Amino acid sequence: MGTSLIVKRAAGALLTAAVLAGSAGAASAAQAVATFAGGCFWCVESDFDKVPGVLETVSGYTGGTVENPTYKAVTGGNTGHYEAVRITYDPAKVSYEELLDVFWHSVDPTDAGGQFCDRGDSYRTAVFFHTPQQQRAAIATKQAINDSGTLKGSIVTPILMAKAFYPAEAYHQEYYVKDPLRYRFYRFGCGRDKRLRDIWGKEALRGIKDK
Repeated sequence: MGTSLIVKRAAGALLTAAVLAGSAGAASAAQAVATFAGGCFWCVESDFDKVPGVLETVSGYTGGTVENPTYKAVTGGNTGHYEAVRITYDPAKVSYEELLDVFWHSVDPTDAGGQFCDRGDSYRTAVFFHTPQQQRAAIATKQAINDSGTLKGSIVTPILMAKAFYPAEAYHQEYYVKDPLRYRFYRFGCGRDKRLRDIWGKEALRGIKDK
């Protein structure tokens, strides 16, 4: 059974429980926020911008203890922050569970030391939940993938409560648009997509489409 089907079943069970527990007549919010750390935020931002239903992505820093950190400080490893992306999305068009499915299949969640060619604590993966529902969904999908045996190792990606998020410097935002040649050279040279295909096979980069 493919991990996508397993994740969908886990998500479906959570959705059913949420509907049964929810108050009658409650309207869904027009927008919601998700935060993921998946290594280089240029790549995470580029990937999620191609997911239908995503309204905005912002590269930044979160999870640490230093206020208003700089890129140099974060990558130097002295702040406790992750490179992360804050995603604003339309829940009527894409669910949080679907965003989780995209996230898992766009990173190497078995790597505790960074992502691809980028090493160090700031490049580790993490899911930062904003609500108890997001926390439950993240735990369920992580467990479902681990139980599936699809990955050669166990998922080491932590599921953490969202903390203060600090947008990165302006030149980092939409870097893949501002300097597409250098971005593509970096992504290819870092071996991100090749490694994803090695890990996930045909399910690599699920849900990411050119708009």
